[in-house]
Amino acid sequence: MRLILTIALLLLTTPAWAHKPSDSLLSLTVQQDRIDVRWDIALRDLDDAIGLDANGDGAITWGEVRSRHDEIAAYALSRLTITSGETHCPAQAPRQLIDNHTDGAYAVLLFTMTCPSTIETLQADYRLLFDLDAQHKGLLRLTHEGDTTTAIFSQESPTRQFTISETSMWNQVQQYAHEGIWHIWMGYDHVLFLLALLLPAVLRRVAGRWEPTPDFLSAFWEVLAIVTAFTIAHSITLGMATVGLIALPSRLVESAIAASVVFAGISNLYPALAQRRRVIAFFFGLIHGFGFASVLSDLGLPRGSLALSLVSFNLGVEVGQLAIVAMFLPLAYGLRNSWTYQRLVLVSGSLGIAALACAWLIERMLDLKLIPL
Repeated sequence: MRLILTIALLLLTTPAWAHKPSDSLLSLTVQQDRIDVRWDIALRDLDDAIGLDANGDGAITWGEVRSRHDEIAAYALSRLTITSGETHCPAQAPRQLIDNHTDGAYAVLLFTMTCPSTIETLQADYRLLFDLDAQHKGLLRLTHEGDTTTAIFSQESPTRQFTISETSMWNQVQQYAHEGIWHIWMGYDHVLFLLALLLPAVLRRVAGRWEPTPDFLSAFWEVLAIVTAFTIAHSITLGMATVGLIALPSRLVESAIAASVVFAGISNLYPALAQRRRVIAFFFGLIHGFGFASVLSDLGLPRGSLALSLVSFNLGVEVGQLAIVAMFLPLAYGLRNSWTYQRLVLVSGSLGIAALACAWLIERMLDLKLIPL
């Protein structure tokens, strides 16, 4: 029953992630007592916040954005506070541009913040959109003398502090590994894809029917093979996309990821497919790698240590995956003999995952919102 409740909780909390999660990209470049800021905020988010679509035709034009420049700047700057030491660093009036990202158009605010003395410590307090979307994230990239630090603001962690003079290889490994762990745990489509593949791992097909695996070691090796196939595949495309060898549109990638979750859930109902989970994990893992790469590219990679940052992020993703497996496998193994697991968890769980992913797929392909969250 604990396993059933865990899966139910995931299914209930996942709809908020049906589209690409709401985020903004905040880039700070520190030079002595000055901070040059670029802040990219999605027009769709600003429309929800202050209403950019004046005529209500569903399309936001440059004229509508330009007429609201002052309100956009006031709204954004009232939700970002930068202090050096204990002193507030005021912002100059920002210039505004429009830039197209893979998931749509963004307003770009360019401005400078001047602090009273040379910056040694920096604290950023970020409150954008949290009152409207609890899942919103602020992706921060802080650059100082060629060194890059990244962080993610969330409703739970809106404040981050940095020591500008301190940069080390170990700190960089920790930062990117942390973001990798956070992304796999918050990327519910990745989690449900993995869970769908793992559900039959504690069972085996004998004489045309499911039977429990005879021992824990058998289940462990099956899970290890599936996770390894997924890891190898997404690592390949994560690396290729991050260094710029392949670039795919965000909507295509997100739609393909939703389709992979549908397929993984449905495959459990067909024994011929369910016994090819390693192949499924590898094939669709290639697609999921592009999803991981989109987050990593938003965070930014320091060119001087690109390989280290990429490996650290991927390591964080693997740690996050292993934590999920460590929670899932003992519970599933303990329940594998029961009718509850073989019928309710495997069949109903797989159908529930597939149905939810179908809604995601329609939303992502047609840019609709079917699930009202």
